[in-house]
Amino acid sequence: MNRIKHLILTALLATLTTAHIRAAELRIGIIGLDTSHVTAFTSLLNDPTHANHVSGARVVAAFKGGSPDIESSWSRVDKYTEELKSKHGVQIYDTIAEMCAHVDAVMLESVDGRPHLDQARPVIAAGKPLFIDKPMAASLTDVLEIFRLAREKGVPVFSSSSLRYGKSTQSARKGTLGVILRAETFSPSPIEKTHPDLFWYGIHGVESLFTVMGPGCLSVKRGTTTDGKIEVTGTWPNGRIGIFREGAKGYGGTAKGQTGELEVGAYEGYHPLVAEVIEFFKTGIAPVSPEETIELFAFMEAADESKRRDGAEIKISDILQKAASHKQ
Repeated sequence: MNRIKHLILTALLATLTTAHIRAAELRIGIIGLDTSHVTAFTSLLNDPTHANHVSGARVVAAFKGGSPDIESSWSRVDKYTEELKSKHGVQIYDTIAEMCAHVDAVMLESVDGRPHLDQARPVIAAGKPLFIDKPMAASLTDVLEIFRLAREKGVPVFSSSSLRYGKSTQSARKGTLGVILRAETFSPSPIEKTHPDLFWYGIHGVESLFTVMGPGCLSVKRGTTTDGKIEVTGTWPNGRIGIFREGAKGYGGTAKGQTGELEVGAYEGYHPLVAEVIEFFKTGIAPVSPEETIELFAFMEAADESKRRDGAEIKISDILQKAASHKQ
């Protein structure tokens, strides 16, 4: 009898301990189940046996979303929704507002940047910390509006590509080479007709570029490489140069600083980004400033404006002023 009591007490203690751990975990909600990021991020958070498990949070709720005019959205949303439900026990809600009532923080993952502003509104209204996956929006005007709403409500928000968190990219960012004098990055950049050219996928390489160069870009010129690919050159103060090029596949680049040169821009998995997101949810401190993200989007919009003007040099300040003048 004593042995049975002992086993019962042990099982009860284990249950209570697990419940305590779960209670300490942040409850995460996901908006937009039309990208492989949602299943990858959920596995990293919910599966403690994952080789790159990120502790401290768990995905518990989601809003399906999906865009009927983007094939890569509507063709995948049902598959990813079912995986989150069946494999991870995620509860699907009919509205974002309803979902927000059951979570501590939100990852906005919709592959389409166009609905991000409208999807962010109820999250900000609910006061939930918000991470917005790339692209933050499908226009610089929407990016500005999201940050304005978040600032007025006092809600922490940040956006980033996973490419920001490559080890050598972060090393260059932190000053290993001193001041970066010139950086060149590349990534695939397929065009999605509903978005400005670089917003859809070129943003990965642009994110790496801004990570190592930092904010302060003054102007942008867009041209083409010898094989007809996109090439965008940015000028920073003191003659510093940052170049993004469209690549056929893969991610990479180089950064040249005062003390040497380093390969940057490599993709090293999602877990460094997810770890940053969870730390952000806990502290409320964004690892990427709104100003840097805004300038990154201005760089990409300036590239489109330069294209429209046959490769003319476009001032970042002009792009920011134009976007700020648009009313929501």
